[in-house]
Amino acid sequence: MRQTRQSLGNALRRAVIIVMAACLPFPIADDASATSRIKDLADIEGVRENQLVGYGLVVGLNGTGDTLNNAVFTRQSLEAMLERLGVNTRGNDLNTDNVAAVMVTANLPPFGTQGTRIDVTVSALGDAASLQGGTLLVTPLLGADGEVYAVAQGSLAISGFEAQGDAAAITRGVPTVGRIANGALIEREIAFDIASMQTLRLALRNPDFTTARRVAQTINAFLGRDAAEMTDPGTVVLSVPEKFGSNIVELITDVEQLRVQPDMPAKVVIDEQSGIIVISEDVRISTVAVAQGNLTVTIAENPIADQAQPFAEGGETVVLPRTDIAVDDGAENRLAIVDHGVSLRELIDGLNALGIGPRDLIAILQAIKAAGALQAEIEVM
Repeated sequence: MRQTRQSLGNALRRAVIIVMAACLPFPIADDASATSRIKDLADIEGVRENQLVGYGLVVGLNGTGDTLNNAVFTRQSLEAMLERLGVNTRGNDLNTDNVAAVMVTANLPPFGTQGTRIDVTVSALGDAASLQGGTLLVTPLLGADGEVYAVAQGSLAISGFEAQGDAAAITRGVPTVGRIANGALIEREIAFDIASMQTLRLALRNPDFTTARRVAQTINAFLGRDAAEMTDPGTVVLSVPEKFGSNIVELITDVEQLRVQPDMPAKVVIDEQSGIIVISEDVRISTVAVAQGNLTVTIAENPIADQAQPFAEGGETVVLPRTDIAVDDGAENRLAIVDHGVSLRELIDGLNALGIGPRDLIAILQAIKAAGALQAEIEVM
């Protein structure tokens, strides 16, 4: 009897623990999934990449380079390069197809120090068929101010390829664009003294009044003072508290880990060319009746051959046309009521129940917007 009571007590305790474990995680998971880090919502003004560009030559191609008679800039660049190396080719007929003129691009990361390496992208500029197997010669990379910030050189890695025969050819990917991992060496640094800054400006990637206000409130709650202020929908200004002193990096590390629930306007984004539709969560519609139907006419030609009887004199085979025509006027499609204030899931379920494809759905959403029943912005890409 005592063992039975003990077993019942253990069973009850296990049941209570299971119920509590099943109930507690749900609200926590919902809160975590609805919030995002400030690090993912905003950028620190001044902490950004800088674009670099340069012009160079790729050599070592297997007959897939520029045609020197067509690409004059490739010929001039090749002659100038050879002259710098002590080889005079002026007035001679250069007829090589192993060289290609390229544009080299790269992004200089923030706080990139002298001597570190960055990736570069190499793109053909002339009529080269492929950059496979090529090597980029020393190429200075310039910033927007015309100064040299990095120098690139190295062997290209091509993701695409091209193969052809006498009667067929195949091309996969883009063989005229390549990449050199760690292919450029930083020669000049961009001065940016973040430690001496007294204020930080957070630039929201998706400007919004509500999101900016929540970011400022979250930062103030963490610091315990009114240090952050929203100046516009895309900017939050943060004054550096005295307790952080010159260690502003510690302040940025703490602030960017704070979690905020972003807000977004109700919007429907439509790409008519590809038929893609993206609907945000807060899209609502008023009560409307929707019907969808198209007149479809299908014509199929199935000709048959009428042959003469065996051994018949003057008989011949005649092709007789036979046409099948089918008409679908959408008579079975009826009006469907979409209730007021339905959620995104209910809206999609209701429209899918009508058997509507993406193309027709675009027209229906635009018609609902024209009727004034769609409380959302429609953006056509």
